[in-house]
Order: sequence, then C-alpha cells, then structure tokens
Amino acid sequence: MLYFVRMAREAQLQLLSRYENIELAEEVLGELCRTASVDDETIYWIGMALREALANAIKHGNKLNPEKRVHVRIEVRPGAQLRLIVEDEGEGFDPEQLANPTDPQNLLRSSGRGVFYMRNFMDDVSFFPSDQGGTRIELTKNLETRRAV
Repeated sequence: MLYFVRMAREAQLQLLSRYENIELAEEVLGELCRTASVDDETIYWIGMALREALANAIKHGNKLNPEKRVHVRIEVRPGAQLRLIVEDEGEGFDPEQLANPTDPQNLLRSSGRGVFYMRNFMDDVSFFPSDQGGTRIELTKNLETRRAV
C-alpha cells in the first residue's frame, strides 16, 4: 500500500518598506501556489489580498520608513488551505476603528478599501498585535480538493 503525506509549501520574507517589494512577494506566492496546483483565478484573488495587506503594512504600519521591515509568511497546504501572515513594525492600530467603505459618506473617499477587499477575497481575515508592536494580519483561503474521476 502506498501513502502520500501532504506537504506544506512555505516561504518567509523580510522586505524593506518599499512598494517595489510587493511584486517580489506576489511572485513567491504565485510560485508556491502553482506548485500546489492552485488555479489561476484563485491565485489572482489571493495575490490581490496580499498586495493590499503589504501596501497597508508599508504605508499605514511602517509609515513608508525604508528602515522598517514587513515580515511575510506564505503557507500552502495543497488541497486544504493557504495562509498569509503579514506583519509590520509600526505602532499598531485597532481594526474596529476602520470606516465602512460601503457607507454612503465613504463612497467617494480615495482610501479605506484595502481591508474590505481582503475580507472579500479571502475566507478569513484576522488582526493581532505583533511582537514588534505593530500589526499582524492573518489571511486564510480554503483550497478546493479536486478528485480525479
């Protein structure tokens, strides 16, 4: 009898707070997802959530300070779940204080939609204070198991 153990595929990155580094993290995410047979549409939406989380960490968390880092962990369990952890070195914030971007008074604002998008693209989005004093966001996406017929 032959058994296969599902292997987790993961990567850890420490990025300087520069917008250019978002593309690097997204490339790593894409590679891990493709090796785990995640479909292209799912990779796209997870990538959008990662971009939003990183942009928020760089802009709002680390205040564009190029000396501060954004810590990223990507974990893919094929056929089961994908988890993204993004942590900044900022001062932290209370996610309950975020304005609802769908409220009429907020519809024309040019910011405030990132967390809304992440919650729509992923199955679970949770915020925690980080060990460095900033914010850690954990994003989870359940991956479908496709069975051969």
